[in-house]
Amino acid sequence: MQSTRDDLGKLILRLTLGILLLFHGVNKVINGIGFIEGMVTSHGLPSFLAYGVYLGELLAPVLLILGVLTRLGGLLVVGNMVVAFTLVHLNQLGDLAKTGGWSLELQAFYLFMGVCVMLFGAGRYSVSGGRGALD
Repeated sequence: MQSTRDDLGKLILRLTLGILLLFHGVNKVINGIGFIEGMVTSHGLPSFLAYGVYLGELLAPVLLILGVLTRLGGLLVVGNMVVAFTLVHLNQLGDLAKTGGWSLELQAFYLFMGVCVMLFGAGRYSVSGGRGALD
């Protein structure tokens, strides 16, 4: 029974993170990533690095939703969020939102859910059945 609950929890975690993050990736496909290229180049980095956002916001969510290479998907989410914190949000680390919460709670949510997926893996309710080393 414990294993079934654990696997169901892993499924809910993967689907929540994957589906919610996928919306961000689809938005970037529709509207482009020019603004990200601008941020990347403003930090003295080559603009092609902006395309990495597609790994973290399209590929990773699909891997998480399917439960294939799940730990790798979690790692991609974590990398994506570390880059977002570094390029965009460093000056907001101590800010509070108007509602009283941390202004970066959504970004922290994605970051630490990615860490959890990396640690927990896919579980049984996945395409791979949680049998692979990266699942």
